[in-house]
Amino acid sequence: MSGLNASLGYFLAAVIFAAFVRKLFKKWPRLGFVSEFASSFMLVACWLEIQTIVEVGEWAGGLGPDVTVTILFVVLLTHGVICGGASGNPSLAVQNFLQLEASTLPTLLAVAAQFLGAHLALLAAGFFWGLELTDMHIIKVLMSSECSASLLVPVLQGFFTESACAFIFHLIHLSLRRRSALIRVPLVAVLLTFLSHTARPYTSAYINPSLAYGLTFHCPGFTFREYAVVYWLSSLTGMALALLLYMGHIPRIFAKNLLYCRKTRLRVPKGDKVEKKKM
Repeated sequence: MSGLNASLGYFLAAVIFAAFVRKLFKKWPRLGFVSEFASSFMLVACWLEIQTIVEVGEWAGGLGPDVTVTILFVVLLTHGVICGGASGNPSLAVQNFLQLEASTLPTLLAVAAQFLGAHLALLAAGFFWGLELTDMHIIKVLMSSECSASLLVPVLQGFFTESACAFIFHLIHLSLRRRSALIRVPLVAVLLTFLSHTARPYTSAYINPSLAYGLTFHCPGFTFREYAVVYWLSSLTGMALALLLYMGHIPRIFAKNLLYCRKTRLRVPKGDKVEKKKM
């Protein structure tokens, strides 16, 4: 349990940091990309520790899959509550751009901030592991140079797996956008936990380019281009398909609805109806 207590302290520190940064810059709406930085940092930092528990905790700390799934759900739920509208996900930032809800510069700043947050989270996690507070973290430091990639299938299969998971996530996320946060946040956390657990033998279904960058791009086994195809291109592909199916078109690209046609009903005034009956 000492290993778990150290991890819980680490999670708490990441949450407090993200909440502090969001509150500090909340007064300046133009600096909204800073919230994306904090959101991405918290998500990647916490998920890196969860990944450590998955890889090492079961045989070094006695922490089984039920513990990791529970921790992942709690982290995702906390992330949704603390970060609010800041997703920390470049795919969602691009989705807002394609829906004409964000202009070019804010989108670019948000995506850059998300990747910066992911990179700093990777450095922060490495520093925490270097403290070697528990046996689990000592083993993690020894394994850090030979980390295992999350991509456990060929690139083409991984692309279709991530695309399918991204399509499901974005389609449901679009359907829940107008719902209350009390409903939306827990459902999104459950969905992401389910997809991640189900796709773990394949790609782990990160559905988030910056998250994948922090968690698996530095691991040997595949080239940067192959990782980009599986975790970046697939995520954007699934998002675009979900947006097309949900709205019938992509507003930034197509002004005309390609899938759904609106039926217009012509109403005849009551006076005309009366006159027709008299005739």
